[in-house]
Amino acid sequence: MMMAENKTKPTAISVDDYLAIRANAQQLADCQQLICLLTEITGQSGIMWGPSIVGFGRYHYTYDSGHSGEAPLTGFAIRGRELVIYLLAESEQQQALLQLLGKHKMGKACLYIKNLAAVDTSVLEQLIFNSVAEVQRRYS
Repeated sequence: MMMAENKTKPTAISVDDYLAIRANAQQLADCQQLICLLTEITGQSGIMWGPSIVGFGRYHYTYDSGHSGEAPLTGFAIRGRELVIYLLAESEQQQALLQLLGKHKMGKACLYIKNLAAVDTSVLEQLIFNSVAEVQRRYS
């Protein structure tokens, strides 16, 4: 059986070009702050994964189905008026931090915020740090 190829993989697109095209002035300032934060947490520079995800670090996964691939440890994207930060928040500790974060929506592994001013950035930093540690623990 042929496995579908992952669409989300590293590209040669410039992060600066992506931000120049997609971000409004507020988002650009927030994205530059996120880049600093995610670089500090992962020790890696951001690169584009697919057309719209700024990813930091990488890990290799293999699912029970046999499907495998690579993904960024964490990252973000601009989705319309919102910023999406990719992180795991399944644990009780992460759930407790989400309660302290401020205005957000949480999907399975997507944290949606309007802007950084709406959240406690020290709580956000801890959420991302914990998520990166959990991904590395699961997939090392």
